[in-house]
Amino acid sequence: MDAIITGESERIGLSVFDNNDVEHLIEMDESGDIKYHEQDGYPDKAAKRTPEGNEHVSQTRKFAQYYVFAERGYDTVPPLIHPERLNLVRQAIESMSTEKCMDLFGDLYQQMASHHIDTERIVDIPSGVGEESVLYRKDIYLGVDPTETEVAEEAISLASEYGIDLDEPDAHEQSVTDLDTNERTAWEEFGDALGDLVAENDADVSEAAYIDSVSTLHMAYLDSRGREHVTEATQPLDREPDARFELVPIDLQSPEDFQEYLAFNLKCQIRDCFVRMGVQPPGAFQVLGYGRYEATERYNKVEFYPKYHDPKNEALLK
Repeated sequence: MDAIITGESERIGLSVFDNNDVEHLIEMDESGDIKYHEQDGYPDKAAKRTPEGNEHVSQTRKFAQYYVFAERGYDTVPPLIHPERLNLVRQAIESMSTEKCMDLFGDLYQQMASHHIDTERIVDIPSGVGEESVLYRKDIYLGVDPTETEVAEEAISLASEYGIDLDEPDAHEQSVTDLDTNERTAWEEFGDALGDLVAENDADVSEAAYIDSVSTLHMAYLDSRGREHVTEATQPLDREPDARFELVPIDLQSPEDFQEYLAFNLKCQIRDCFVRMGVQPPGAFQVLGYGRYEATERYNKVEFYPKYHDPKNEALLK
């Protein structure tokens, strides 16, 4: 994969060459919404392309979004396939105590364990649905402790403009559910302003990131006719989550094993992000195992993909 930015005005224009050496001309806005895409290597209609042709087109669009993010800093990558965001979540899970991990994800652990031991389920599985047809989902939202960033003094001053006192102990760790409407609005507006401040100063927030909140447990499942159903979740924030777990009910023996598996699953998700934009993952993320469900489906259906989700396929790492 290779790309150059060909122009910038209301849109960012790119010329991207995919791994088939086909040139794609792409235009997107600063939010990553692709407005124009032209290429001559594959049929224009997705229905007329092979699975491999569709994947080359998809890879190119993902690579273009990531390239603009890397080169210009615009927020052009969808959150759930954003390697940097996923890595912040991974680091947060690795560094927290097991007790804190269970506070956040204990419902997911209990639900998975209910398939292997006699324990109450958090959500009921509809009758007639096989256990192999269920994915348990949990959405994760990142927060940033402004006082731990390179712009701490400016952040404290900025917060005061929204009636927020960051000098209060654990002010940034208040639960969203404990805030009234006005307080939540103030924090959301401050968050937007803080994001602008961080971007303007090109500040590194990796050490200041933490898991702010999570959704309730929900699931996706296939019924007896093969139709997909997705249950609703209560989301704590009015924005897209920064990461999502989609896990089959494997048997994890202890909370410590569960925490380790969550971090490893995110490492596999990061691998999937790079693979599905047509590039080799960085060395730390060249791992084997299940990451994103959608990526696993692609590995099974698209001929040019190795089976990265198979932990026994060790030849891939040589």
